[in-house]
Amino acid sequence: MIRIAAVGDIHMGPESKGRLRPSFETLPDSADVLLLAGDLTRHGTPEEARVVAREVEGLAVPVVAVLGNHDHHADCPDEVAAVLRDAGVRVLEGQATVVGNGDARIGVAGTKGFGGGFVGRCAGEFGEPIMKEFVRYSRWRAETLRDSLLELRAQDCDVRIALTHFSPVPDTLAGEAPEIYPFLGSYLLAEAIDTAGADLAVHGHAHLGTEHGMTSGGVKVRNVAQPVIGRAFHVYHLAGPERATAAASGRRTG
Repeated sequence: MIRIAAVGDIHMGPESKGRLRPSFETLPDSADVLLLAGDLTRHGTPEEARVVAREVEGLAVPVVAVLGNHDHHADCPDEVAAVLRDAGVRVLEGQATVVGNGDARIGVAGTKGFGGGFVGRCAGEFGEPIMKEFVRYSRWRAETLRDSLLELRAQDCDVRIALTHFSPVPDTLAGEAPEIYPFLGSYLLAEAIDTAGADLAVHGHAHLGTEHGMTSGGVKVRNVAQPVIGRAFHVYHLAGPERATAAASGRRTG
């Protein structure tokens, strides 16, 4: 059994120092990897990133992250990512990585993703240049996720996980105002996941959303925004190299 710990939208700032570290130090007892699903900082400053780095540096399990929209706010996402990487975090944007903890080989493909909406109520690549740019950016992020998942097929992974900040499905947005769904995710991410295949998809961003969802291709999706899961992280169990079943563990960790 492979154990995936995940959380997003921790929104850390200087006054958050030490808030999550005690819970994160229990990870070896319950998880093989920690996934961070974006919005790790409040305003995307290097100072805030250093707070996050201290929470996760030197943990006994691998840490893999994507950035979120908050982490881009100060227009220095590369600096934020560099601070996290210096602390040992694998920060992905259109890339894949394989981490191991014990005998498990866990493949993670990651991208922030973007908005645009869902089938029947989505933005189209038509009209003004800025609208075309919006949709093209969303499509580009989805294509990098697809390519990264495909890359993992050749790397002898026991499981493959799609890690994003924006949601790939509307299911996990239930509770948010429908009017803002186009700004919370895109069906293009789900298309990428279903095309390339994955055992689990994890995202954040939707603070008022719902934890459980599924792509039309049958991949289980989990919204791990901290306001949704209500704890320092949540653990999902994956049953192995075939199409896995993800079930939330009953362990409360914070």
